[in-house]
Amino acid sequence: MSDYYFKQINPEHTCKAYLFGPVNSKSVAIVDPELEHIDEYLDLLRKENFTLKYIIDTHTHADHLSGAAALKEESDAKLIMHKKAPAKCVSIRVSNGDELDFEGLNIKFIETPGHTKDSISIILPGKILTGDSLFLDDGGAGRDDLPGGSSELHWETFQKFLSLPEDLIVFPAHDYRDRKPSSLKKQKESNPFLKPRTKEEYVEFLLDLQLGPAEWMKDVLKANYECTTDPKAAWVPIDSPSCEVMGTLQPGVEEQQVNNILPRKLQEKLDNKEDFVFIDVRGISELHGKLGKVVEAINIPLTSIMNDVGQMNKYINKSIVAICGGGKRSIIAAKMLKKSGFKNPLYVEGGIRAWRKIK
Repeated sequence: MSDYYFKQINPEHTCKAYLFGPVNSKSVAIVDPELEHIDEYLDLLRKENFTLKYIIDTHTHADHLSGAAALKEESDAKLIMHKKAPAKCVSIRVSNGDELDFEGLNIKFIETPGHTKDSISIILPGKILTGDSLFLDDGGAGRDDLPGGSSELHWETFQKFLSLPEDLIVFPAHDYRDRKPSSLKKQKESNPFLKPRTKEEYVEFLLDLQLGPAEWMKDVLKANYECTTDPKAAWVPIDSPSCEVMGTLQPGVEEQQVNNILPRKLQEKLDNKEDFVFIDVRGISELHGKLGKVVEAINIPLTSIMNDVGQMNKYINKSIVAICGGGKRSIIAAKMLKKSGFKNPLYVEGGIRAWRKIK
């Protein structure tokens, strides 16, 4: 069946939910519903005389409370999720390649892990609903630094997307900048996360973009694990781009203008024993990785600064230089410190990799 009903049902919001069903039937499915919009969904179902048959969550959401459990309570619908989904209210658990005959409409599920371990994408005739596994254009894809995320698995997911028919239209679970659904062919051209890279190159690319989950996201995950129907089960910021890579930055951070220091100048400061605070903002586990520990620096992970920038106040009258693997996280650290009142925090251009080349 190539002719079917399909509608995005909360287009004005950054979280995207979809409703679809066979054109010759009043049975429908809803994908990735939000708990705060349950009444709107129910009103739509009543108005159109639809019968909700399936609810599909493409993954366990960390940025909003899922409406799946509440919709299930209000109907006879079955909740479909990946077999690894931790939620106990799931009715049907699917694996890679599973198909469902929805009154003549074929629904195919493919495993697309990386953002989470339980991520799935849904293939309908001419369309693919990618959840957070793939966003549109420069939106890239969902971040891999949340619980269960894996950059290695996400790279494998991208290879899977690249092998699919190019005419499939991509409908993601989020869009934060009014991008329009378009074909996989266009995404290959416009989405930086689909650019040719080896797995190792992709993992390295993502490593310098990882912030870790905000504290509130842990509460949201717990509520969704428990199939909450309570809109107050966890606090959620309104329309925050939280699932994009580096999406949990506080408002006003990105706009800060900060200066860099070249690796050679950094080495001169160290050789001359100048008075400054040198911080390595990588995660603790990275100190035992390929780049190793920077013995000259204090390790204060970026996630720690994000959660408590006040811990840096003892250095507010000092010159600060931040470093990370490739330079991206140290830029964010410098911007956060600048916003918090530090006069001229610097970041090392090119990060540890560039600095080590001149040592």
